[in-house]
Amino acid sequence: MLEPITLHCPYCGEAFETQADTSAGSQRYIEDCAVCCRPIEVALEIGDDGELRHVGTSTDRD
Repeated sequence: MLEPITLHCPYCGEAFETQADTSAGSQRYIEDCAVCCRPIEVALEIGDDGELRHVGTSTDRD
């Protein structure tokens, strides 16, 4: 199931909206910032009930 989420870029600080696939469970993936185009590592934490619990972002240097 796709769920709209807001990411905050750790490079430029801008926020942008994207979609997360919560049906795949907790996961980490790379998504380019919609503003500055730098690669962001996105971490999704999905609960046992399938609900999105936490969204984290970091740079490739963190």
